[in-house]
Amino acid sequence: MYLKKLSILNFKNYEEASLDFSTEINCFLGQNGSGKTNLLDAIFYLAFCKSFFNPSDSQLIKDEESFFVVEGEFDRKGEAERIYCGLKKGQKKQFKRNKKQYERLADHIGLVPLVMISPSDSQLISEGSEVRRRFLDLIISQYDRQYLDELIQYNRALSQRNRLLKKFMEIRSFDEENLQLWDEQLIKHAKPIHEARMRFIESFLPLFQKNYDYISQQKEKVDLIYKSQLSEGDFADILKERREKDRRMTYSTAGVHKDDLEFGLAGKSLKKFGSQGQQKTFLLSLKLAQAEFLKEEKQIPPILLLDDIYDKLDESRVGKLMEIVQKDWFGQVFISDTHLDRLPKIFDELKTDYQAFEVDRGKVKHV
Repeated sequence: MYLKKLSILNFKNYEEASLDFSTEINCFLGQNGSGKTNLLDAIFYLAFCKSFFNPSDSQLIKDEESFFVVEGEFDRKGEAERIYCGLKKGQKKQFKRNKKQYERLADHIGLVPLVMISPSDSQLISEGSEVRRRFLDLIISQYDRQYLDELIQYNRALSQRNRLLKKFMEIRSFDEENLQLWDEQLIKHAKPIHEARMRFIESFLPLFQKNYDYISQQKEKVDLIYKSQLSEGDFADILKERREKDRRMTYSTAGVHKDDLEFGLAGKSLKKFGSQGQQKTFLLSLKLAQAEFLKEEKQIPPILLLDDIYDKLDESRVGKLMEIVQKDWFGQVFISDTHLDRLPKIFDELKTDYQAFEVDRGKVKHV
């Protein structure tokens, strides 16, 4: 899987850009704030129908403009795929595959398998459970269409149940029978989500350990512990036990929307006891294992986006990483760096095919 050409118009700090890429490695080089990360985000957008960094699509439109366009020409198993997205302020975005508009954006997820490695990955350790659930969802949704459908249905039912709980508070009344209808929907969709997450962790952990061993050159045991209320008992019983609490809190306090991942290293909490170097290596290994896992599941090497890797790793670990990205786990690699000659020097020494682009305040040129 590789991206042959990227075209963008009024996207973030870019007025217009059109780039042709190497099928192997592509380097975006330039100072902080020049727009390197925005190019990576445009590629991410074509895979997931949304930005990696901005929750609001309207924030992606260049200042003082009224629309943006992002378009990519891909090669997928030898077949040409043209993906188009356009958004005008105040209108619904258009997302098309080969000129045909999607009825549901969810139907696009998984067509372009992709892994993003960014300095913001540190939030997986430092932030709350929602960030780690998003990590799970982004991986599983790319190879399991049923999972994504169940997740969408679960979240709809959860939203309706929470709305009903708030209404009960407003009208100072409680209709247990009405609430039970949404409980049944939560139970129906939560079970396959829970099972899919358990299967994923079981299959993923050996790949994760292998990547950690290679990058760190250590033999510390890594842990990914999946925590879910559904592992503790029957979900229907849990909902009944929590009903009075949910009524007081006016939102649903139990379900797979409360699931979490605990990160461990050598039997200890990574967040509490892991050094900065160990945490960075843990996160990088996590993402590289994600790429290898997707390759095995989809039989398509995913595209890999590496944003500002020198912020995450020292020279020796970057060298190990560059060796890894040449493996056939990846269909194509895009890397950003603030130094103009650092990455080209590495790939010249490795005799690896690559293209380098210099980025300067929303302008890009091939170097």
